[in-house]
Amino acid sequence: MSGVWHPFTQHAVAPEPPLITRGESAWLIAGDGRRILDGISSWWVTTHGHNHPRIMAAIRAQTEKLDQVIFAGFTHQPAEDLAAGLLAIAPKGLAHVFYSDSGSTAVEVALKMSLGFWHNSGKPRTKIIALEHAYHGDTIGTMAAGARGVFNAPYEPLLFEVVRLPFPTDPVATLTALEHEAAGAAALIVEPLLLGAGGMLIYSADVLRQMKAICESHGTLFIADECLTGFGRTGTLFACEQAGITPDLVCLAKGLTGGATPLAATLATPAIFQAHYSTDRRKTFFHSSSYTANPIACAAGVANLAIWREEPVLERVAVLAALQEERLAPFRADPRFENVRRCGTITALNLKVTDPGYLAEQGPKLAAYFLARNILLRPLGNTIYVLPPYCITAAELDMIYAAIADCPEGATP
Repeated sequence: MSGVWHPFTQHAVAPEPPLITRGESAWLIAGDGRRILDGISSWWVTTHGHNHPRIMAAIRAQTEKLDQVIFAGFTHQPAEDLAAGLLAIAPKGLAHVFYSDSGSTAVEVALKMSLGFWHNSGKPRTKIIALEHAYHGDTIGTMAAGARGVFNAPYEPLLFEVVRLPFPTDPVATLTALEHEAAGAAALIVEPLLLGAGGMLIYSADVLRQMKAICESHGTLFIADECLTGFGRTGTLFACEQAGITPDLVCLAKGLTGGATPLAATLATPAIFQAHYSTDRRKTFFHSSSYTANPIACAAGVANLAIWREEPVLERVAVLAALQEERLAPFRADPRFENVRRCGTITALNLKVTDPGYLAEQGPKLAAYFLARNILLRPLGNTIYVLPPYCITAAELDMIYAAIADCPEGATP
């Protein structure tokens, strides 16, 4: 074993990982020439396909101009252009872009902005509300906002208390609970329409719309964590579009650069910015990282937005969603599976087991089974999901669903 410590990996039981040397379209190519079909967009980030030529060209060009500059007190054109492009396509009413490095930091920024908003307004609120089964990242604030469990149990002493709303299996119960808790709360944070790491759980745009309305009635800020759901995954550019809402804060990452480089952004309304705008320097938003708005990453983001503007990406999204539904349909009658579901381009189904959940024994067995067939799927316990790049073909999808259909009960490779 090398000295590399891999994320979300129990090295005591995990096999040696393949060495990947190249990527092209929907495929990963290992050092021995083995081709592996990427059915999860390499952890949900790759939208247009690996090594997209326009994004790679933009990265190469930027490396010849400016690699890095401190973003406190300086700016650069890729960051300016990307911010303008994001605000042009984001829900109307968002007016400011704060850059960071990952989905976790984008959410951490949003949580800090919400508390800063209330503190600087002279009427501090500190209560944060989140959905049951939520996952918002692995930094301290984002772990606190996420569901408590196996992901964060060792770090419990570091986490602040968060009010949990029941997942909207029963929308009335969720909305009633929010109505009760929203008064005096600083913010509600949600993954709109789809909870990712919590099990690819889907709820309706109507519930999302009503949650936003309840927050508005109580003056509670509304944070939309679109790190997974943004850039077409749920069928629209942003999931919030389907509810017709503008959050106070929107968190973006993953597909922001087409998945090519790490970059994140937190979009805010004028009111959030104005609460931090003052001749009193104590009201400054005190957050950064060394690589905030890295020029190379921003150049990749600019190229990504150009692809969305100039190519029929939403049409590709619609085609992929239809192809996914066609291939998922037979599993609705398969007695081995339950809760067969789709949200936009994402499908999921649960293998019936006696010990469901993230630590279900079937999870690693399923992952090994698929990899043995040259397919990258990484089940969430007994939940198998397919979240491919938009360039995937019907024939490639057939390979994935044939492997799912053939997977033995118990998932022994």
